Amino acid sequence: MEYLMGIKGKDFVMVCSDTSAAQQIITIKHDEDKIIPIDNHKLMATSGEPGDRVMFSEFIMANVRLYALRFGASLSTKAVANFTRSEMAKALRQKPYQTNLLIAGFDEGAGPSLYWMDYLATMHSMNIAGTGYGSYFVLSMFDKLWHRDLSQDEAFEMMKKGVVEVKARLVVAPSAFQVKVIDKDGTRLLGKL
Repeated sequence: MEYLMGIKGKDFVMVCSDTSAAQQIITIKHDEDKIIPIDNHKLMATSGEPGDRVMFSEFIMANVRLYALRFGASLSTKAVANFTRSEMAKALRQKPYQTNLLIAGFDEGAGPSLYWMDYLATMHSMNIAGTGYGSYFVLSMFDKLWHRDLSQDEAFEMMKKGVVEVKARLVVAPSAFQVKVIDKDGTRLLGKL
């Protein structure tokens, strides 16, 4: 029932997630923030088993911050994505984390980047990405609407259309969604849908 979507624009990345925490058929809470800040210019949107999701995201966030403290330089979004993929692959051979991720960021010089990763440590750099049942309905629509010079307003309208589609077509659609954006100015919450 979880829903994550990401859109990479010309100079930003926008990420949307549902805000519900559920266990089987029971909703535990409606205000869960599944978009975790890694640093000022990087986010990780997570879905999956609550314990795995929280533990793995905190592990990645702590290690990225430790690297920055030790070496006095922050990792690029690509480096964070590759480190995350490596840790997911290591865990896959011992005790796998049941979590899917979107890693989004903005790097000076390189610009915006969006990475999709699943619980099997498969990773791809994407222009549009999604995970969860809701993404089955929305990815084709986003693929049709996306273009290289996409503005933030256009991307936010795409997110709104995606949420409307999920609420209309998914039997057990989450009740609330939040949208965050990353650009040269950092990370900020755009709103709740």
